[in-house]
Amino acid sequence: MKNRLFSIGLLLVFSISLIAQDADTTFSDKAEKVKTGFTLGGVPVVAYDSDIGFKYGALVNLYWYGDGSRYPQYDHSLYVEWSRTTKGNGINQVTYETDKLLPGIRSLFEASYLTEKALDFYGFNGYQAVYNLDYEGEYDNAGNANRLFYRHSRQLLRLKGDFQGEILGQRLRWLGGIAYYGNSIDSVDVAGLNEGKSDDLLSSNSLYGSYVDWGMIKEDQAKGGNHTILKAGLIYDTRDNEPNPFTGIWSEIQLHYAPSFLSNTDYSYARIVLTHRQYFTLIPDWMNLAYRVSYQGKIAGEMPFYMMPFMFQTAPKLTRDGVGGSKTVRGVRRNRIVGDGFAFANIEFRGKVLKTSLFKQNFYISLSAFVDAGMVTQKYDFDTSGMPGSLPGDFPDQILDLNAREVPHVGYGGGVHFALNQNFIVTVDYGMAAKKADGDTGLYINLNYLF
Repeated sequence: MKNRLFSIGLLLVFSISLIAQDADTTFSDKAEKVKTGFTLGGVPVVAYDSDIGFKYGALVNLYWYGDGSRYPQYDHSLYVEWSRTTKGNGINQVTYETDKLLPGIRSLFEASYLTEKALDFYGFNGYQAVYNLDYEGEYDNAGNANRLFYRHSRQLLRLKGDFQGEILGQRLRWLGGIAYYGNSIDSVDVAGLNEGKSDDLLSSNSLYGSYVDWGMIKEDQAKGGNHTILKAGLIYDTRDNEPNPFTGIWSEIQLHYAPSFLSNTDYSYARIVLTHRQYFTLIPDWMNLAYRVSYQGKIAGEMPFYMMPFMFQTAPKLTRDGVGGSKTVRGVRRNRIVGDGFAFANIEFRGKVLKTSLFKQNFYISLSAFVDAGMVTQKYDFDTSGMPGSLPGDFPDQILDLNAREVPHVGYGGGVHFALNQNFIVTVDYGMAAKKADGDTGLYINLNYLF
């Protein structure tokens, strides 16, 4: 569909595969080659959408293995992504991870500037926010397309430093960190997206804009705000390896505090994050089963609406928008499940179908099948008194159902994974929503396994 961002790139191959230092080790069908020095993996980013234009750019990930004594564990990892669309969307991201900078402490630093012309916004509290998939394919009275009705724009500056240190070896670790979120929110720039078009014009209808006009989004939150999050917690980790574990568990608790004195708003809040992952070997080195369950919710204060959707996870994984989409509930629309608190779960079968050597690098391909689910567990309290009794004629039939019962939003599907030296993994997932009220399908091309 022309209104859907689809991939015509990444080419499902590694376009860059370099090694600067190579030890005198051998590779055979029975023994994987131990990597030393550095490897550099990279892929092009190429896609197209009629509303945001061509997407182009590249991402690279550099790993330094040192003398190889800890392979597949690396000493340093540097990730860089730069991508643009011809209508203004952009990703500018650099992350650096190491346990060598501060002896005995694993550190991750991120600097990201993310611009989105059309970020998903469906309202609050799961199924209380009524989403009409068919409406996106309809046109207003002037013949303009409604497909960006459930969207707003956002510019996000994110700076963070995360740290982990041993308590009882690698099994039990403490975590701490600080992160800055600078959010700038507005309606979709329809005039800019329509520029240069003679047909297929977009309507200026906006759920976000109406929520602001009706007071359902507070005036002092409507344009975003800046927040600094302080976090601390514990991790219990018995995984046999990090990129694709076959045995072990990974459980964590995080406490977040965003004080108003580190914000340009009057809002302070505290949040708790509880996540458990577990991995099982089905066929040694070939097939495994993994599952994840997570609860993330407010425990004090008031969160602005634009801070609620973020899904937090331990470094080196990055914070994502959610719940719904590529990193939480695949097939369900991104940000479909938003409230003061939410829970989600994933179960995934993974099986390697090929292991070989490619350009002197260790390489494997695996397939996966998954089921994901998520739901709002703490409802967001917002004022609906300003909403008109009858919706405007160019709106969907319904946008809110305060009596709706919240049940799990479910997605399912499968994926293929291309792994270079175990750590650089390109994942292609295809998910389907179980209910039309949550979306239809999604194609996701990312780095690494979901968890």
